[in-house]
Amino acid sequence: MFSDALHDMDTRTLIEGCIRELQSYKRGEPSNGDYSLALFHRALMQRDSLAWEGLQQCFAQLMYQWLYCHPLRRVAYRLESDENYVAQGFARFWQATTDRQQIAFPALGAALKYLRVSLHAVIVDTLRTYARSSIVGLPDGDEPGTLSCEDEYETGELWQTIRYLLPDERQRRVAYLLYHCGLKPREIVQFCGQEFNDIEEIYRLRRNIIDRLRRNADLLCKRSGFASPPGAA
Repeated sequence: MFSDALHDMDTRTLIEGCIRELQSYKRGEPSNGDYSLALFHRALMQRDSLAWEGLQQCFAQLMYQWLYCHPLRRVAYRLESDENYVAQGFARFWQATTDRQQIAFPALGAALKYLRVSLHAVIVDTLRTYARSSIVGLPDGDEPGTLSCEDEYETGELWQTIRYLLPDERQRRVAYLLYHCGLKPREIVQFCGQEFNDIEEIYRLRRNIIDRLRRNADLLCKRSGFASPPGAA
């Protein structure tokens, strides 16, 4: 948690400190993120409008980077502008903290994870809304909806374990779309039709994924920090 000095600091000074922290981060220099965490606290817990504007100013570029790296970005860009996704992502984040009665983040990493999840939820909800209204069809040949090799899987230890347990690349891709992106089998076919155009294959791959992960439940639980479920094989 940040110090009392930061708690009482002028909001504009906090914003300047947050900007410096982000610049240090980009240069690979160590930073504890105290200014950023204090800015999140003031914007969300104290509902300081200037702090909220500063928070968006500081973290907008990071939101754009997350959007650029999102596995569904190519389809998403067909529907809305990147500015709109980022703006809605911030709005979703704000609304979520209101619903949680002014959530307090113990560390900057937790705040950023919540912010990234908010952006992801906006992207997926947008695709689903357009799909239900029949605006989104299967990608055209000159506008593929595939997930390119530039897309990266989660680099956390748990996802590295899942990658190890799923040697087949298509299984890894489907697992990522199902469990990280939260897509349903039909949505995978619809949004990524250039890569997956057979829903029966999605169901088959999902069954194989579940079977393999169940057989290695002990390892997954160990990597995720949970106790092994009773009777896990």
